[in-house]
Amino acid sequence: MKEPWRTAIVQADDSTIRLRGYDITELMQRATFADTVFLLHRERLPNPHERRLLDAILTSVADHGSGAPSCATARLAASGNRESLSAAIAAGILAVGDDHGGAGAACMEMIAAGLALGREKSLSIPDAAREVVDNARAAKKRLPGMGHRVHSVDPRTAVLFAMARAEGVAGDGVLFMEALDAATREKIKPLPINIDGALAAILHDLGFPPAAGKLIFIIGRVAGLTAEVAEEYLREKPMRIRVPVEYDGVPPRSME
Repeated sequence: MKEPWRTAIVQADDSTIRLRGYDITELMQRATFADTVFLLHRERLPNPHERRLLDAILTSVADHGSGAPSCATARLAASGNRESLSAAIAAGILAVGDDHGGAGAACMEMIAAGLALGREKSLSIPDAAREVVDNARAAKKRLPGMGHRVHSVDPRTAVLFAMARAEGVAGDGVLFMEALDAATREKIKPLPINIDGALAAILHDLGFPPAAGKLIFIIGRVAGLTAEVAEEYLREKPMRIRVPVEYDGVPPRSME
């Protein structure tokens, strides 16, 4: 007899569905979607302060305009494929990577490593952040969670950090990213803490593992992708998206 799959997430039988031990019908009546996301990933329900922060993060990443890679990819797929909503939304998710929406995971790893470095060398958080910046410059690597192609100051960051402090959630993750912001201004140039850096700091302080930096972004962005694809289907004709292409290859030639 083959060994069964093992899971600690969902128990389902003929009459019940339980998520992490909680009956789904009770969650439906007493919990929010943010509660459920927290429960699925942290194995417990959040307190009201944690819920507000996770809800704010999910809202902050829901959409960033049709030109964002995930949204543009979803709409492009919807323009050519009018038969599959799921294919278009999946295409948008596949566009999420280290340069778009996925830097939160790398940023969470950087925060954890920077704080560990500080503890190891008995450095203050600002001094640890300066060393992280120096190491990145020496290795010629970008700092995840810093800089934005559109915003000189990401308007979402200050709001999330203020909420984290007001709710008593802000901890060393937020302090480290603020110290990193100061260190980059001092040693490189002003680089705004982008949404990946902001959610990474707060998710770190909420106790999430680094992978959540990308996973939580994906959960929030799916909401926007569904709206982008629905609008493409309802308002636009099939095959309406034509990406400008300029040929710069060899001139016409003959096989003779």
